[in-house]
Amino acid sequence: MNLLKNILRSLIKSLSKLFFFLDKWSKPISTYRTVSGKVLGSEELVNMVDASLDMWLTTGRFNKDFEKALRDFLGLKYALTVNSGSSANLLALSALCSPKLGERALKRGDEVICVAAGFPTTVNPIIQNSLRPVFLDIELGSYNIDITQLERALSPNTKAIFIAHTLGNVFDLNVIRAFCDEHKLWLIEDNCDALGSKYDGKFTGTFGDICTLSFYPAHHITTGEGGAVLTRDPELYKILLSIRDWGRDCWCPSGRDNTCGKRFSYELGKLNAGYDHKYIYSHIGYNLKMTDWQAACGVAQMKQVESFIQRRKYNFKYLYERLKDYSEYLILPEHSKLAEPSWFGFPLSVREDKGVKKVDLVNYLEENGIGTRQLFAGNILRQPAYLDYDFEFRVLDSDLLRSSQIDDFVYELLPNTDYSMRNTFWIGVWPGLREEDLDYFIAVFKSYFAKFAPH
Repeated sequence: MNLLKNILRSLIKSLSKLFFFLDKWSKPISTYRTVSGKVLGSEELVNMVDASLDMWLTTGRFNKDFEKALRDFLGLKYALTVNSGSSANLLALSALCSPKLGERALKRGDEVICVAAGFPTTVNPIIQNSLRPVFLDIELGSYNIDITQLERALSPNTKAIFIAHTLGNVFDLNVIRAFCDEHKLWLIEDNCDALGSKYDGKFTGTFGDICTLSFYPAHHITTGEGGAVLTRDPELYKILLSIRDWGRDCWCPSGRDNTCGKRFSYELGKLNAGYDHKYIYSHIGYNLKMTDWQAACGVAQMKQVESFIQRRKYNFKYLYERLKDYSEYLILPEHSKLAEPSWFGFPLSVREDKGVKKVDLVNYLEENGIGTRQLFAGNILRQPAYLDYDFEFRVLDSDLLRSSQIDDFVYELLPNTDYSMRNTFWIGVWPGLREEDLDYFIAVFKSYFAKFAPH
């Protein structure tokens, strides 16, 4: 019977590979150059079919291999997959609130340094855990945190820094890491846009206490929905695992019991002695696990991650060398000399004083089949959800405010954030773009800026 099953499994996998190539070549080619996208091969489909044949509906053998591939790639000891990059961020910050961390645990009202120019799910976990975000401005060109503001942001309540490497561009890790060490702050590296980026020869994600990743289709590798948290700290790993898996105290993998050999020997909380350890909860947790179908796709994607990273770097450099011709009208991206970004996108800001309007340029690009995106939330404090939500926050040189009191004074304290909201957008560098696509990008930019040339 097992021999027959193995023969059928092999046949189904071979047919899946054939189906992939037939389906791929039968699809029409779009003339719209998307800002991001996924690059999938036959192995992803074969792996996912293989996982389906197991009929194992949660994390399983492929997830074990995927977590190992992530650990090996970044050189970190522990990796936990989750169902999204947003969940990874929520899990990371929630873990720092664990009472198991003793005096270092974040408590209600503690402050977390962040930026307002970013994606909401780097800020939301701060609010969701009843902590206080402290918003710093960014630098134009890099679109990363303005490190000159760190000392002014510090207060007795500051306990952590939670920021992202914007569009794969690396923030100043030497300064940030030293600042965290000096003041005993936690550092969460939101590495969701930066898988494969390096700083001073080392991968981003390895400098912080916790690293987060996203595997949404726009990102460097994809599992559809999905993400991960990584750390080198065994205590943090146990806390992360607990909160990811409903908050349970037990660490048994799915489908296994009594790993510790003491399943009915615990006496925790105010439960009766011998209460089943599988149903003892040491944290307020969630179910954030990844399915094995997603992990199966991720295993195949990790085999291509190096080539994806190199293609992103190539596409970025190709565009940069040619868009320099329009630097009179555009602020081109900048990065640290110590950084080797694995670019997620190519950020551009129009120069207001040159008469260029972002909305006009973006519309022109879109009308000519070139996808664009904003710099995420722009200025998150201007977003409707944050105007109406009652949370405490701090901006440099201002007193403690509530969201209902946000006014022009607050925005004036974040001038570069506001500038990027008005004037910054990005275009794609993802591996599915080839030189002919990039040449088309340049031709469209040339056409647009021709109207600014003197007659």
